[in-house]
Amino acid sequence: MSENFVLDPRSVAFAEDFVPAPEQVRTARRNAIAADAPAPSNGITTALTFLARILDATAVVEIGTGTGTSGLALFEGMNPKGVLTSIDSEVDWQLDAKQAFRDHQIPSQRFRLIGGRPLDVLNNLRDAAYDLVLINADKLEYVEYVAQAERLLRVGGVALINDALWQGLVADPSDDSDETVIVREALTAVKESEAFTSLMLPLGEGLVAAIKN
Repeated sequence: MSENFVLDPRSVAFAEDFVPAPEQVRTARRNAIAADAPAPSNGITTALTFLARILDATAVVEIGTGTGTSGLALFEGMNPKGVLTSIDSEVDWQLDAKQAFRDHQIPSQRFRLIGGRPLDVLNNLRDAAYDLVLINADKLEYVEYVAQAERLLRVGGVALINDALWQGLVADPSDDSDETVIVREALTAVKESEAFTSLMLPLGEGLVAAIKN
């Protein structure tokens, strides 16, 4: 294979749709798009399910609830007794997420939806108590979210950073917009930290997975 080989758009689309998400996740994603809420791609949702299942995750933190698309994807892979703690400042989106979880018959004791600024809420969560932390909220706070994820995760737990390529701008060295710069700083913090071993998956707008050493 040529060292200059680059995946073409058709191959990227094939990878994105290689494993179809369950119908309830696809429905939630369509509802998210209609509500102008975050709508992770099919590839991202299937990656969330896969990673939650590898970890047999029983305690998950989601920074950015949206309308429930990513939460449903996580539930697909979590331990049947696992609990999702999901934080978002958009209360209306959380109401939609709660309904989506109920529609899928997820018991209310398996999720905690907390409204408020994530950084204020995260400080109240226990150190080293979680299997997985998904970062998927305000890009301007990504660096702080990474620090919180390191604190919250047990050894062997995984931090996931969604939108790691942020609208294709992170890879553009000429782009110095605030959100792009902060996302780059968060990625550098993970990559250079001795606390994590990380990789990037080119799904959706980029997904970084970092296991806590």
